[in-house]
Amino acid sequence: MAIGRRERVRAWFDAQLRPDGEGRAGLGSVVAAALRASGYGAVGAGFGILALYTIPVAVLVGFLSLLGAGRFLVHPTMQWVRTLAGLERRRLHRLGHDVESPYSGPDVEAPRSLRELRADPSARRDLQWVFLHGTWGLILGAVLINMPFVSVRDATYPLWWAFAPSSEQQILSGMIEAQTAPAAALGFATGIAVFALWLLFGPKLLDLQARAGVNLLGPDPDIDLSERVARLTATRAAALDAHAVELRRIERALHDGAQNRIVAVAVLVGAAKREVPRDPDRAVEILGRAQDTVEDALAELRAVVRSILPPVLEDRGLAGALNALASDCAVPCTVAVDVPGRCPASVEATAYFVVAESLTNVAKHSRATSASVEVTRRGNTLTVAVVDDGRGGADAGAGSGLAGITRRVEALDGTAAVTSPPGGPTEIRVELPCGS
Repeated sequence: MAIGRRERVRAWFDAQLRPDGEGRAGLGSVVAAALRASGYGAVGAGFGILALYTIPVAVLVGFLSLLGAGRFLVHPTMQWVRTLAGLERRRLHRLGHDVESPYSGPDVEAPRSLRELRADPSARRDLQWVFLHGTWGLILGAVLINMPFVSVRDATYPLWWAFAPSSEQQILSGMIEAQTAPAAALGFATGIAVFALWLLFGPKLLDLQARAGVNLLGPDPDIDLSERVARLTATRAAALDAHAVELRRIERALHDGAQNRIVAVAVLVGAAKREVPRDPDRAVEILGRAQDTVEDALAELRAVVRSILPPVLEDRGLAGALNALASDCAVPCTVAVDVPGRCPASVEATAYFVVAESLTNVAKHSRATSASVEVTRRGNTLTVAVVDDGRGGADAGAGSGLAGITRRVEALDGTAAVTSPPGGPTEIRVELPCGS
């Protein structure tokens, strides 16, 4: 039974450290994830130190306010708590967590009294996060920071322990005295063990550190319910409008293009039929024109099909499809795609449409000499950014193709922002929720 357990453990480690494409993650990816966890854990520990110092201040201000002597301190204290919580939201956003601010705008003031604080659930949740992150979050951040240093120190301890003062002849951060050669050799084993634990559990410790912010720093679920219902109603209406617009576009494309050409084919075939007994050579000429018209109709039908869901997305993926768009653009364009795996088909199709419409605008209106497309996925958010060095002045509200981009993005509950000052550059940035 012991042999079977060892084999299962070895198989699990092999699955973790197998090269990319064969196992769950390569060794380089595991090390990068652990380094990322320690880096963001260090930032979280910094916020934890600020939160730790905030806790006694908040308790003192609350006590003085109950006595009636510290009411004027409630507002600046809660303003600082809100600022600290906002910094944590930015860190969580970089970690891939979609934590929305519960405050509708920068003009929303922090509570000025304990009564206002009791009536503001978002402020109370910010305070709860300060107490949790100043204790539990700080401890987890300290562990994440120390693990790689402890592993290196202990693994190299047998090389230098004899030269260290007796007060520093310790391993595991002073938990074990190691003043003899056998004890020093134990340091190498503990260093390797700590390194393995850091690789395997560093990202999980970071998730634990972030959990309090994810649960507490977003909008209060009870108060935010009506707002979310209104938002879902608006996005559903936008989706229906976008669907109706798309159907009208397809109908126009079929009616004005392929249908007219097929009617022309019917007319030409009828004319050729009448000419067969009288002038066979003339009939052959008319049939040739009919064949050319049929080929044009097929080309237009293929274009309509590609505009609904481009087959290149299925064949080559999002990166290949966007590179094909860039190669066809009249303006030199670079493409950078960092999207592990595949996104839902609707998200990829919308991203493709955004880039296609943006590059069309660049070629027609911007007078740009270069453009760039950057697509990244962080967590459950796909970000598409198209930048050109043209003359700027693009207006999304003028009813141009930019308005179509906004409609398509809002139909998926995404966001679109256009930055285009006069003189340029122009940046179109779109964020699409794409699930896990």
